[in-house]
Amino acid sequence: MGVRTPTPSRRIARYRRGSVELVATDALAGLARLDHGSVSVVVTSPPYNTGQPYSLYRDRRPRSEYLAWIGEVGRAVRRVLSPQGSFFLNVGSPPRDPWLAFDVAREVGRSLHLQNVLHWVKSIALGGLPTDPPTGRAGIVAVGHYRPVASSRFVHSAHEYVFHFTPTGTVPLDRLAIGVPYQDASNLTRWRRAGTGLRCRGNVWFLPYATIQRRERDRPHPATFPEELPEWCFRLHGLERIRFAVDPFVGLGSSAIAAARLGLPFLGFDIDPEYLAEAARRLARLPRLPSAERRVRPAIRPRPN
Repeated sequence: MGVRTPTPSRRIARYRRGSVELVATDALAGLARLDHGSVSVVVTSPPYNTGQPYSLYRDRRPRSEYLAWIGEVGRAVRRVLSPQGSFFLNVGSPPRDPWLAFDVAREVGRSLHLQNVLHWVKSIALGGLPTDPPTGRAGIVAVGHYRPVASSRFVHSAHEYVFHFTPTGTVPLDRLAIGVPYQDASNLTRWRRAGTGLRCRGNVWFLPYATIQRRERDRPHPATFPEELPEWCFRLHGLERIRFAVDPFVGLGSSAIAAARLGLPFLGFDIDPEYLAEAARRLARLPRLPSAERRVRPAIRPRPN
């Protein structure tokens, strides 16, 4: 039997395909319905409180109120996260407010250990200055997208953070699952652990957005991340150790898409049923998905009366 694709006008409260489920609910309410220690990995990107035009959420709150709410999210994630679990939190800062991401990380850090700080680079320019004399090398290469800043005070913001939190700060990772080849083959003999031919990618991840022609059609959400970002987080944590993954701010479903392609049991929450409908359409367009039978997905507790 084929998967029925939700129609563009349909607002959904729940959608499931394979081991991936989407539920229209508030993040804190959804997390409260999960058992203590039942989640292996949380990958998410909450609103940044920068005035983004979400449909149902007001993204401009007093700073103290916003950070208190983020603290609640951190405590809720800490409760459901397994002792060897990972929480990958994507946050960016606007140029005029560079402390925002750090304030968010510090608030979540009251409940969890900050184990790694990853830099998601969305745009990068390689090469020297335009005025440099020619050296026989290729000129400047600029790759990726960024949001232009109409200001003489700030440079464009070409990266965001992914803060990796864990309950203890000692969670092992599968670093070579997203490893990169050594450029110099001599490293294979010079470094003791270079036998695989791969090295750790490090904490700088270059992942540009795909070019879109019309936002309202191709990416109808004011703040998303590419599907590769949650996929790399899942792989870094270690796919074999993921019994259950969650995104409490799933939006258009990039993390759900990544989990579906990897065969991971996954649950995503969002308060906006229209965003979920778009996420469901994206999931329905995927080809046949891998099985997740080897993993056991915990059930969601019923909502109290």
